[in-house]
Amino acid sequence: MPSLDEAVDLLHLLGDPTRVRLLSVLAREELTVAELTTVLQVPQSRVSTHLGKLREASLLRDRRAGTSTFYALSDAMPTGARTFWSAIAAGIDDAVLEGDRTRCQAAIAARDARTGWPDAFAGEMERHYSPGRTWEATAHAFASLLSLGNVLDLGAGDGAIAQLLAPNARTYTCVDRSPKLVAAAEARLRGLQHTLCEVADATALPFEDEGFDTVLLFHVLTCVDKPAAIVAEATRVLREGGRMLVATLDAHDHAEVAAAWNHVHPGFRPSALARLLEAQGLVVRRCEVTSRERRAPHFSVVTALAERPVTRTPPRKPKP
Repeated sequence: MPSLDEAVDLLHLLGDPTRVRLLSVLAREELTVAELTTVLQVPQSRVSTHLGKLREASLLRDRRAGTSTFYALSDAMPTGARTFWSAIAAGIDDAVLEGDRTRCQAAIAARDARTGWPDAFAGEMERHYSPGRTWEATAHAFASLLSLGNVLDLGAGDGAIAQLLAPNARTYTCVDRSPKLVAAAEARLRGLQHTLCEVADATALPFEDEGFDTVLLFHVLTCVDKPAAIVAEATRVLREGGRMLVATLDAHDHAEVAAAWNHVHPGFRPSALARLLEAQGLVVRRCEVTSRERRAPHFSVVTALAERPVTRTPPRKPKP
């Protein structure tokens, strides 16, 4: 956290409306000085002065591309500054910022028209939208390549993930502690005869040992008091050679924000999540930060893939 003097300097830095407007648009898009001048409708000299101050404070980053310099929110923003900015961004809903967002979209469209969409975003295409090219569409395309066997989806919610993956599973079982969410999942999955939706406690599952080939734990561990107990029970019902896929928030210091989504655990560093899985005898194949949200407070997500090792010795073939 910043010292008193650093906090006062930061408050002074963020006390200017133009700087707040700059941070708001640059949290969404990477823009040049000329584009920012158009978006904010203020003189270029004024934009450049404020960009310099924000960059000096490590709130912004810049990069050269030909004759242009692009600015965006810094990935290396100090923790104290990020906390301050997250609080400000979360609490503002203003017509001026809405106008900036509208003009920002127009500026991006104009850039695309001049350069052609693919060339404009070479090297960072995952950050930008084009018609039909969305993460949802990509997920549906890749899901068709999967063969998941018998799947257990713990904390399945209303079945949104199940709807994507169930067509590629032998059986698909959704478990959640909320009867309302389970009812919504049943309605969503109606027509898929190989799906089952149950209200259950994930620390005491009503299933036999080793009944599933794949266990999913998507954003469950931050919402429970005893994550180790969840992993232990998930391991019990996972067959030998089966896989467990975990997605959870990286450790963070935004408990107040996360509490609105009933989070009770402040996330897991990759090393901590790996230890949690290994403590149950699982072999961790991958455990790392795989994404970071562009919207403040910029939560990061850790993804882990682990396997339950095969311990039984296969029978010997009889000698001829």
